[in-house]
Amino acid sequence: MRLITLLIGLTAALAARADVVTDWNRFAIPLVTSYTLSAPPYRELAMMHIAMHEAINAIEPRYQPYRHKLEAPAGASRDAAAAVAAARVLTRLHPDAAPKVDAELKPYLAKLADQPGGPAALEAGAALGEKVAALVVEMRANDGSNGVDSYRPRTAPGIYIPTAPTVYPYWGRVTPFTMKSGAQFRPGPPIDLKSQEWAANYNEIKQYGKDSKTRTAEQTETARLWLYTGPATFFPLATQLSTAKNLSVHENARLYALVAMATADAMIAVYEAKYHYEFWRPVTAIRNGDRDGNPQTEREATWEPIGPTPMHPEYPCAHCIVAATAGTVLQAFFGTGALPEFSLSTPTAPGVVHKWTRIEDYIQEPSNARIWSGIHYRFSTVVGADMGRKIGAQAVKEYLRPL
Repeated sequence: MRLITLLIGLTAALAARADVVTDWNRFAIPLVTSYTLSAPPYRELAMMHIAMHEAINAIEPRYQPYRHKLEAPAGASRDAAAAVAAARVLTRLHPDAAPKVDAELKPYLAKLADQPGGPAALEAGAALGEKVAALVVEMRANDGSNGVDSYRPRTAPGIYIPTAPTVYPYWGRVTPFTMKSGAQFRPGPPIDLKSQEWAANYNEIKQYGKDSKTRTAEQTETARLWLYTGPATFFPLATQLSTAKNLSVHENARLYALVAMATADAMIAVYEAKYHYEFWRPVTAIRNGDRDGNPQTEREATWEPIGPTPMHPEYPCAHCIVAATAGTVLQAFFGTGALPEFSLSTPTAPGVVHKWTRIEDYIQEPSNARIWSGIHYRFSTVVGADMGRKIGAQAVKEYLRPL
């Protein structure tokens, strides 16, 4: 039901105008999201969008290639090349999904039969798409994404510790797409537990427990909207802004590839930092407020957040780094000023639609939401967003540059 809701929302968001890039992005997001227990979906979308960009760009070069300079067959269909590249990346990653992917690809190619060049153009484009997909999958074959969970929980002999598995403790060692390493943007350590700053952060978030009398209805709505995570929290915005600005398929291929690669790197960077520092979550800290050595942090024995606490360390904020990374790439394309209105809805807040006219306002909202939901401290949101801005800016500066 959750994926159906997501698909309906994405379809509505993308309905204004579509091309091969937005069509396959719409199809791929719910597909790869359904495999999140095995790996975060960001890497897979990055691979797909790299393949689509390389296929489109090989036929009509406008930007620097990501890794391989390809020669396209004469007369190859651009849309067929991109669609096959996307489909074959998805099926190589998830062979069990091949029937579903092929059921999408076959009618998609059939609709291209009337394009100039006819069957020969489709065949040449499909051959290019197959080649590009194979190159991209091979390029990422040994990137560390199939690592094993060797996380060592901290405990003392004989003392019980909750045994739910942590999420992706090895992901910080995955080979990045645009960063030099997973640790390139690692921040400094969390704030000192004995400091005044820690007390201020602790007592701010303590106000926003599940039964908070401080949190307003608007803050609660925002908190619930952002309990949802993943690529569906930023790609719909890219599509709406692309539609409003009438980007070409070449521009979309570059935009989506940069957003996908940068956000995939954001997740690598944030997991690298999270498991490096292993800072405690608010639910742990507040229930142990008498053990942090700070006289200004009073324990609350039954405190809990508004939604489930994610099963990975707190610092830095993952939602914040992803929104800032995606937002920074979007700002590079669409600017930092006022834009045509764009919006977002998520399955965790049915019927709620949040709207913005500035990308910066979108970037800031999940940072506040994670505080209001009782999941992240304010200092962690600031650090996460700062990391995201650096990752997004570097990706745009160094990759897929105009020729």
